[in-house]
Amino acid sequence: MFDAALIDSIVRALIPILFAALGGLICDKAGIFNIALEGQLLIGCFFAVATSYYTGSALLGALGGMFAAGIFTLILAYGSVNRGAEPIVIGVAMNILATGVTSFLLVGLFHTSGTFVDPQIVGLKTYSIPLLSDIPWIGKALFSQTVLGYLAFVLVFVAWIVIFRTPLGLRLRGVGEKPLAAQTLGVNPVSYKYAAVIISGLLCGLGGAQLALGNVVQFSEEMSAGRGWIAVVAVMLARSHPIGVLGAAALFGTAEALGFRAQGIGIPTQVTDAAPYVVTLLALLLTTVNFVKKKKEETKREPIDA
Repeated sequence: MFDAALIDSIVRALIPILFAALGGLICDKAGIFNIALEGQLLIGCFFAVATSYYTGSALLGALGGMFAAGIFTLILAYGSVNRGAEPIVIGVAMNILATGVTSFLLVGLFHTSGTFVDPQIVGLKTYSIPLLSDIPWIGKALFSQTVLGYLAFVLVFVAWIVIFRTPLGLRLRGVGEKPLAAQTLGVNPVSYKYAAVIISGLLCGLGGAQLALGNVVQFSEEMSAGRGWIAVVAVMLARSHPIGVLGAAALFGTAEALGFRAQGIGIPTQVTDAAPYVVTLLALLLTTVNFVKKKKEETKREPIDA
């Protein structure tokens, strides 16, 4: 059950979740709760595969998935920012729309349903860092990755620096927490919210590209398989902190990898497939309990009016 190959599986499983969770984190900082991560991931998967198939380039495939998810997420930006609609309602609708659109295009473009596999689909290559990739246990897992794999880990620290150590991040947090106060200081909340939502889509597109061209080289209907929902919980569990998001993604990646490994020793697939979602529910329960406990402590500390 536990060996170097398991660590490699964990890292590959967590990368798509990490991309999506970083996107959800940025939206959350801007004051928009984005639960459309599942649909954005799925759109990224499909268009990454489609672009790779038609162009013969994995890099263009990743860019295609990224930009398609970015355009798709404009639905959330326009609906929540310009029209004042509830982001949760829009997010649910987008997730349903993504499932329908990708299934429809799968038949329309490739004349198949279920799974699309073709030799013309070019997958992402892995690049090993000399010496580091030879480190026992963790070398191959951490230092023999696709370009997107390395980028995901770099973006965690970039996000931390930008959000907490730059004026841009301060304005972003101000827009999310006190939009009227930010506006009085010359910050345009609409621009920041739009930018946050679009960046979220771009990151989900990269996560979808990694899933469809890095982890596997194919597209299957609903292949995001709940990873977007897991990313939403990761943001909540980490309290919208980039380092915490990395830890949460690693937790869920571990559950997914252990689930696949457990299938090899005869545990029913129904049980192993449920493992990541059981961990997600437990994490969500823990987050809710901690939130309620914190609120009660804050209530006790509030002064009582005479």
